[in-house]
Amino acid sequence: MSRPDIDCRNANTLWAGVIVEALWRCGVRQAVVSPGSRSTPLTMALARHAGIEAIPVLDERSAAFFALGLARKSFTPVLLVCTSGTAGANYYPAVIEAQESGVPLLVLTADRPPEMRACASGQTIDQQKLFGSHVNRDFELAVPETKLPLLTYLRQTIAQACRSTLQPQSGPVHVNVPFRDPLVPVDDGGVAAAVAQDIGEDFFSHLEPAVPVVAGQTKLWQRAISARGLIVAGPDRTADPAAYAAKVTRLAKQLGWSILADGVSPLRHFAEKGAAIITAYDTILRNASAAQALLPRYVLCLGEWPTSKVLRGWIESSGAEIVLVSNRYDNRDALHGRTRHICAPVETLTALTRKPQSGDYAASWLKAEKAVRTAMAATTRPRGAVFEGDVVPTLAEALPKGTPVYVASSMPVRDVEYFWPATTRGYRFYFNRGANGIDGTLSTALGIAHRGNPAVLLTGDLAFLHDANGLLLARKLRGSLTVILINNNGGGIFEHLPVAGYNPPFEDYFATPQQVDFAQLCAAHGVTHREVGTLGELNRLVAKLPANGVRVLEVRTDRKQDAAFRKRLFAEAAAALKL
Repeated sequence: MSRPDIDCRNANTLWAGVIVEALWRCGVRQAVVSPGSRSTPLTMALARHAGIEAIPVLDERSAAFFALGLARKSFTPVLLVCTSGTAGANYYPAVIEAQESGVPLLVLTADRPPEMRACASGQTIDQQKLFGSHVNRDFELAVPETKLPLLTYLRQTIAQACRSTLQPQSGPVHVNVPFRDPLVPVDDGGVAAAVAQDIGEDFFSHLEPAVPVVAGQTKLWQRAISARGLIVAGPDRTADPAAYAAKVTRLAKQLGWSILADGVSPLRHFAEKGAAIITAYDTILRNASAAQALLPRYVLCLGEWPTSKVLRGWIESSGAEIVLVSNRYDNRDALHGRTRHICAPVETLTALTRKPQSGDYAASWLKAEKAVRTAMAATTRPRGAVFEGDVVPTLAEALPKGTPVYVASSMPVRDVEYFWPATTRGYRFYFNRGANGIDGTLSTALGIAHRGNPAVLLTGDLAFLHDANGLLLARKLRGSLTVILINNNGGGIFEHLPVAGYNPPFEDYFATPQQVDFAQLCAAHGVTHREVGTLGELNRLVAKLPANGVRVLEVRTDRKQDAAFRKRLFAEAAAALKL
């Protein structure tokens, strides 16, 4: 009987070895590990295992978002390991994002044994159910013992934890792992080795990689077959965006409907010929008469609702009947409309019709799209600094086909929605739109880039600074990340909110300008930095991405000028629309 390579020198090494081998059998291939004492057995077992890439990351908060990026890209569970105390608490923002956006993270927090809890023992907090309702499941393991029945319990519990990251829906799982001393692999005189004689290939042979629950073919609700119907393609995660876009396009043609595609939906980036893909809906719906004329009777929403507050408000007030299709079992309808929820992959949808509906409604959308895009392109740009919104179409035109693009929350994701055109260039978009925060922006992007194609991060200055410790990961990256850093010296999104009219305290407490020299910050981490002055220069710099390393391309913009221009641009383009 062949034997897995497990360190059998004592109870802790054997226990940790069984955990890691079981995880590998269940499909875990990557682990992100932060330094600490109580997690020593787990760390050493991971470092020993040839089948798992264990990546050490100092900052637990950054580590968690890096793991989130790895899991977003791979669609398989990624392991997080930390020591006891507040270390696990630093995972909290990434765990929340994973739960809200359905990303499989398996969090192992090392802990003190029960007798060392609640007695002022050092580096000890209450870690049971540490993440509350923000995980699919949580487990508290027994303290390691060299008893075969306990080792079979351990094996099965770890397998169940791994499955729970994908079933019944993808998300984070927490396993609290207590250890008694000795934490280092000192020999116990052969006690553990004797028990380990029964832990060979047969012990693990029944374990297999966890897989998501996949539904069969799903037919659309019969009453949704109407001439005045829309497909609203929101943010959605899919392992095959080209197939996803092809399926939705066929469905739209079959129904005779238009597709309102969010900036990070695969429909924007894998557009097919003949598809009625609408990208300027936010501006179109700012025209009151157009918004009234285009009211739908039925809306098919895919994944999540798009970023656009204008679109969401319009649908909410439309009274339309809604079919929401999501892999998630929980309630994803923040509009609380007349909604029927289909829990299924979008790729399984079929329509209950063979004849396309009348094309008049779809034609009106296409007419509005053309008119608004033409008006926006013709509007004279302000003099001086680059307009932030023009960075987006520059990237859409210049980036190599198939580039992975991670887009930060706040203004970048909104500018992508406003200004990124529908293309056939096959960009793979990644995003943390579950909780919509700016936490972990750089670290997540580095996770996307690790061992993948050269990737791009589009971010603002505050989101970048919020995760500046992510720069510590630059030397660990096996791949390439180009950061497009929009530096408008503050939080540009707040310029579009009513609070912008109240200064003071607006500038200090909301815009929060930061006087950081990004060139020096990058230099301190050995990261390449370059300031970009024109769109033409940006085009040239991103047309071919480097094969390795991290580089930051800083584009300085004028926050207040850009906010004023966006408002004027949208108003003038909407006013030009005649239906």
